[in-house]
Amino acid sequence: MNARSYQELLNSKHRLAILLFLLMNIASSLFTLLMPLRNTPAITPPLFGIPLFCLAALLFTLRSPGNYIKRLEYFSGVLGLLWAGHIYMKSQYLLPNVQNYLIISLFSIFFISAITLTDNVIAFCLHAVPSALIILLLDNQHNTLRILFISVLPIIAFSIHHLMLKRSESFTYALVARLYEERDKLSNLSMLDPLTGLYNRRGLENKLTLLTTPQSGLHFVLLLDIDRFKAYNDHYGHTMGDQALVKVACAIRDAVRSRDIVVRYGGEEFLVLLTNVSKEYAAQQAEQIRLRVQALAIPHGFNQLSATYVTLSAGISPLEQLDVDSAIRAADSALYQAKNNGRNSVRLATARP
Repeated sequence: MNARSYQELLNSKHRLAILLFLLMNIASSLFTLLMPLRNTPAITPPLFGIPLFCLAALLFTLRSPGNYIKRLEYFSGVLGLLWAGHIYMKSQYLLPNVQNYLIISLFSIFFISAITLTDNVIAFCLHAVPSALIILLLDNQHNTLRILFISVLPIIAFSIHHLMLKRSESFTYALVARLYEERDKLSNLSMLDPLTGLYNRRGLENKLTLLTTPQSGLHFVLLLDIDRFKAYNDHYGHTMGDQALVKVACAIRDAVRSRDIVVRYGGEEFLVLLTNVSKEYAAQQAEQIRLRVQALAIPHGFNQLSATYVTLSAGISPLEQLDVDSAIRAADSALYQAKNNGRNSVRLATARP
């Protein structure tokens, strides 16, 4: 999961909140229909409209993804007005002793809101406040303080809870984004050779998954190996050997294009993947790399009789049908020929039958 996935998780949470809210309103309206008060009609137009609206909203939500927070606020506003209308019509049959009914209705409305709308204070107010205002109007100041207390205290509490929840969600989202950013950094570092900064074999495999069939040319694999590097390490030590590797790696990286893939393939062995080029261009690039390494003029006395500079040999092979293993084997065979022919040279793999 990443930061985007976390946002999708929040959207799923808001979608479930809508479904729960609508189902609670359907259950409450059906209970009111089946258990009417004495001497009052079981159905009022607003009460009849509540389950119908909820079913329509339920189907719309299940079939049409969207901004669930705004949708919940819209549904809450409509249902809040319908419940207020029902309470008003029902109360007309209970006059003048309507206070108990109003208090029970107020508790019922706030119960639904408290169960399903604690994460959205705007939707909470849109659902509960219309009924609270109607009840306050119909009460004729018999229970004004009680109604205000029942109405205002939850609104204040849920407003504070909403602010705390938003801060928590923002912090969690930022933390998830930071964690996956750090994970990506670590993943990138795991694909790099720590000495030269070039890709390692894992990095090569990752890049190859992004490689597609060429559009304007062939792909070529260059396999490069520093000549007599074991002798260099034996003569100068591994610290100097590491310094030589870093210099050679930089020379290779500077000689090719930024989109080409340069890999430290082994101890003193490097691989370059040239994408969308001709055979002539691949040969020129390999030769340019060879000359750049030779121009570094890194002293290399590999025995008592000879004193020269660090050089490398290269084998080139086309990457056909994205068969990397076959291309590397062919390039390795060409590199072996370059080594046998005096080193410090470039050889192109023979065409496969």
